[in-house]
Amino acid sequence: MDLSNLQPAEGSTKQRKRVGRGQGSGRGGTSTRGHKGAKSRSGYSRKIGFEGGQMPLQRRVPKFGFTNINRKEFKGINLDTLQFLAETKKVKEITKEILMENGLVSKNDLVKILGRGELKAKLEVTVNAYSASAKAAIESAGGTANSL
Repeated sequence: MDLSNLQPAEGSTKQRKRVGRGQGSGRGGTSTRGHKGAKSRSGYSRKIGFEGGQMPLQRRVPKFGFTNINRKEFKGINLDTLQFLAETKKVKEITKEILMENGLVSKNDLVKILGRGELKAKLEVTVNAYSASAKAAIESAGGTANSL
């Protein structure tokens, strides 16, 4: 074997379909596009959601509701999670950075402490917001609840 007789493996390459090269080719005339209609024309591209002229699903289904542009989305962290951190990681204060290190929140999240579970550890908590029950539970355990 040398460079003069190299060729690709059997069946690994295909000839492209040459259309529109005369009637003798078998693919002349309509060039495999069928007769008439938008799909046979050059430059045709179907609109997204087009259903052949039938009213598209997206337009048949009514609109409802609205999106409040002033909504603030908080990431909820419960008291039982704080208790778990206090027991396993031996933390005395909870900040957004500590929650980020433990993979509970991401950089741009607003954090709110929620009241599920029981908190026995005395913690100094500094986050964006608290539910009333969570704030009461933190303070009754001897800790402080500071807002950012």
